[in-house]
Amino acid sequence: MTGHLLTHHNVADRGFTPLKITVAPNGARRGRKDHQKLPIAIDEIAVTAKQCADAGADEIHLHVRDAQGMHSLDSGLYREAIAAIAQTSPDMTVQITTEAAGVFSVTQQLEVLECLRPRAASVSVREIARDIDLAPRLYGVAREADIAVQHILYDPSDAALLAEWQAEGFIAQEGCEVLLVLGRYAPPEVARVEDLFAFVSAVAPLCESWTVCAFGKTEHAVACAAMQMGGHVRIGFENNLCRPDGTLAEDNAENIRRTVSAASAMGRSLLKKASTT
Repeated sequence: MTGHLLTHHNVADRGFTPLKITVAPNGARRGRKDHQKLPIAIDEIAVTAKQCADAGADEIHLHVRDAQGMHSLDSGLYREAIAAIAQTSPDMTVQITTEAAGVFSVTQQLEVLECLRPRAASVSVREIARDIDLAPRLYGVAREADIAVQHILYDPSDAALLAEWQAEGFIAQEGCEVLLVLGRYAPPEVARVEDLFAFVSAVAPLCESWTVCAFGKTEHAVACAAMQMGGHVRIGFENNLCRPDGTLAEDNAENIRRTVSAASAMGRSLLKKASTT
């Protein structure tokens, strides 16, 4: 299976849905010391959104920072950032993060969804499991507010937890979207293409759509494998700062362009083109 997927370059005849490309330009932890073009301020994020939309990204995975440059779930900052992105990139979907990052409680994650009611949000099942009593309420709020939730899964055990919650009825299987995270920020662990296949097998019965993100310079290789399997991709400095050869990428948009080129080369149709025809 693995060899077949990695050597079958043209997927035009497989009937896959058009590829959605999400950019994750900054994340919760990295800063200017990691890359001079990692966007921190809201105006920088808005400029990056425009650059990445022009390069081919459909969506931005949004993190905001406080005045000290630290990860924040502040609704006011989110509103300001969403408005700024709407000015530079009006057709780009904005997905906010609810990431705890070792700082925020499930109560605070719930509060940002209740207060902001965004169009889309990513939610880690592992983080929400820290307060199992609040979990049904959080997902209920998302459902009532029509928030498109992307369930973040770090390994197959998270997929088992998602399956359990689907069986209990507070996460719907219909329309379920997941993000598969390969590799780790800390301790550093570079993503491995071979880990993708078992992960996808574990989640396929649980969801209608899956996306992958990958830590380290193997991000592009993992993205190519995912595209060949019918998945979607999240690309950006949150997970990887480099080109496939390990040198620093110029900016987020460079790696988006590389992804678009790879998708086109393998015959995978693009959501951006499909939505404008």
